[in-house]
Amino acid sequence: MYLAALCDDEKLELDKMEAMLRTYCESRPDTAVLTQRFESAEELLCAVEKEDYRPDLILMDIYMPGKSGTEAARELRELGSGAGVIFLTTSKEHALEAFQVEAVQYLVKPVTEQELFPVLERLWDVIDKEKKKYFLFKTEGGIRRVSPQSIVFCEAQKKYQIIYLTDGTQLRLHMTMTALYGELSDCSEFVRVGATYIVNLMHVENLNARQIQMAGQRIIYLPRGSYKPLREQYFRYYCEEE
Repeated sequence: MYLAALCDDEKLELDKMEAMLRTYCESRPDTAVLTQRFESAEELLCAVEKEDYRPDLILMDIYMPGKSGTEAARELRELGSGAGVIFLTTSKEHALEAFQVEAVQYLVKPVTEQELFPVLERLWDVIDKEKKKYFLFKTEGGIRRVSPQSIVFCEAQKKYQIIYLTDGTQLRLHMTMTALYGELSDCSEFVRVGATYIVNLMHVENLNARQIQMAGQRIIYLPRGSYKPLREQYFRYYCEEE
C-alpha cells in the first residue's frame, strides 16, 4: 500500500486528484493507494512534523494562500521527507524552482490520466525498491515506517504486539504475533522466541541457556526448549553475514 497526500486549497482540485488515483487503482488491482487530503501547505507540514505522517507520494498545487507548494516542499525536505512530490499547477514559470526541491514531476493543469499515470508507474518502481528497506505498520497513532535495523524486539501482549525500537520508542499494533512475524520473516535477523517474542539478532548482546540480553539492557527469559534452536539460528545468521 502507498500513502498519498493531496494538497490544494481548492476542494474541486482535491476531488479531481482523488478521482484520478481511484481510477488508477481500479485499472491496477494489485496497487492500493491510501489518500489523505490537505487544504493548505501548513496543514500538510503539521501532519508530517507533529503527527509523524510519512506519505510516499505528494500531489500538490504550487499557488496556495500562505506557504506555496515549493516552499512547503523545501521544508518537507528539511524535515527529512523523501516523498515523491508531483506539482500540479496552472503555470510553467516555477518549473526550475520545483526541481530544485527534487520534485518527481511538474504537470500543468488540467492534468490528464495519460500524463499522470506514467509518472506514477515510474515513482512506484523507485518506492518499491526503497520500501524493501522498511516496514509499514498501522499503529494506534497512525501509519509508521520502520527500518528493520531500528527494531530491537517485539512482544505479544494479549491482542496487541509491542515493537521496541532502538530510540526507546514503543509501537503498539493491533495484530497477532503470527501476522507480525509474517511481515518480518523475510529478514533473516528476525526469529521467534516462544509464543511471546520476536527478536532481532542484530541487537542480541548476550545469549545463554536462561536468557537473552538485548540492546538497552532489556532481558528476555527463554522458554523451555528454545535455547538450542535459537543459538543455532544466531550463529547461522552471523556466519552468513560474514
